[in-house]
Amino acid sequence: MSNSPIRVLIADDHPVVRSGLAMILQQTIGIDVVAEASTGLEAISLFHKYQPDIVLMDLKMPEMGGVEAIATIRQVYPNVRIIILTTYDGDEDIYRGLSVGARGYLLKNVTRKELTEVVQLVHAGQKYIPLEVGARLAERMGSPQLTPREQEVLLQLTEGKSNGDIAAALMVSEGTVKFHVNGILRKLNVGDRTQAVLVALKRGIANL
Repeated sequence: MSNSPIRVLIADDHPVVRSGLAMILQQTIGIDVVAEASTGLEAISLFHKYQPDIVLMDLKMPEMGGVEAIATIRQVYPNVRIIILTTYDGDEDIYRGLSVGARGYLLKNVTRKELTEVVQLVHAGQKYIPLEVGARLAERMGSPQLTPREQEVLLQLTEGKSNGDIAAALMVSEGTVKFHVNGILRKLNVGDRTQAVLVALKRGIANL
């Protein structure tokens, strides 16, 4: 069994959060923070340079978000072990992050003990998804998925736009917009546009 430390890359656009995570991990025997990134693109570049054992990846970063960065890294390194670490707990973020290959999911209010234990757990080849997150993920995966066009229409709905406004923005007919709205209501199991917007905000599909 190797005695080499677990080499970690931290990707987060908040310097204070990054420093705090690095300090906690550096104080843990057997863990070494080898690099810190502030954007998704920087995370990709630093991963190629250092090829760490574990990546702690924030989902909301400038230039490129965490989900896209995870997918890009995994195209070259399919066995990479990435843990999502975020302040957001929207179903959509959970679903997208894990669906592109993240091995764990933690909120930033995680305890020091849980953070270090999950890093060690994922490094050992296991996955870590909190029970409440797993339950919501199972429910999310059991629901019909919105098409890319339906997601675009739903984002327009969250801005309070009418069918006519949406049709003009997406350069389609009002009839097409109405068709997509009906599909959205059916898939989200809601009765009207307002409820659809509330579900979109709750799941993290859209943000105000």
